[in-house]
Amino acid sequence: MTIRAVITGVGHYLPERVVENAEFEKTLDTSDEWIRSRSGIERRHFAAEGETTSMMGTMAAKAALADAGLTAADIDAVIVATSTPDLTFPSVATMVQKELGMTCGFAFDVQAVCAGFIYALSNANAQIISGQVKRVLVIGAETFSRIMDWTDRATCVLFGDGAGALVLEARIGTGTSEDRGILSVDLNSDGTYKDMLYVDGGVSTTGTSGKLRMQGNALFRQAVQKLAETAETAIAKAGLTPADIDWIIPHQANIRIIEGTAKKLGHAMDQVVVTVQDHGNTSAASIPLAMSVGRARGQIKDGDLCVAEAIGGGLAWGAVVLRW
Repeated sequence: MTIRAVITGVGHYLPERVVENAEFEKTLDTSDEWIRSRSGIERRHFAAEGETTSMMGTMAAKAALADAGLTAADIDAVIVATSTPDLTFPSVATMVQKELGMTCGFAFDVQAVCAGFIYALSNANAQIISGQVKRVLVIGAETFSRIMDWTDRATCVLFGDGAGALVLEARIGTGTSEDRGILSVDLNSDGTYKDMLYVDGGVSTTGTSGKLRMQGNALFRQAVQKLAETAETAIAKAGLTPADIDWIIPHQANIRIIEGTAKKLGHAMDQVVVTVQDHGNTSAASIPLAMSVGRARGQIKDGDLCVAEAIGGGLAWGAVVLRW
């Protein structure tokens, strides 16, 4: 008997405000064509004044619960991946827990920037297969618009806000790759690359939230190589080959990174869930957003084999192989 963590519900939330590339032409030396050609991004969503990470995470969680046919009373734990919490503490997860009306179980945040949702999935999977919990809400939620330097055209046009959520549930499997659920996980980090992507503020340094800083070209070179390697490692851990994978669900940072990773894995772009054009880079929210949108589009179907991979500040990167 093998316990598997199976996705039984998925949902997402996007703020109402949609910001087209052309809006940046008013304040920056940039253009819609420049942004599209370098990133693939056409638009993104920005949170309204007073709209917080926990609010968006709660909305995504409610959508995932509805999709699973469950209520908050059925959930044992809430794990939120975010780098843009409402407050230094308490955690966003406990705020979501409160808004859902949960008075039992436990909740905590995971911070691995854009790789945060992969890390959160890994943690939720471990909680389930160890028998500690039966059902976990795993959420990625970000308000990156709050940490943008609006004078830096190389970064502020790339990011957006939003949230995505999954319900993971313990199910009995056979212990083979034919099982539904998470089949393997690969996690990595290397702090020597810290300066490639960071925020120049923090509680113990400046006492401010700071602004995002990025070495785009250097990060691009690291991303394609490391994303392909972690995906290949996770696939091999599951006893599979890249050819077995039905869908790549990548972190939605840059269309050229997505294309480069797909090429290294030997997949055509029609086997990749792509949402970067509409959402921009939503950091830890991008993979659950892509999963929810991919299901809504009818792309990802029950029984499909998927590999999700992401890389973020740290650098931290990883991949999860799962059968839907």
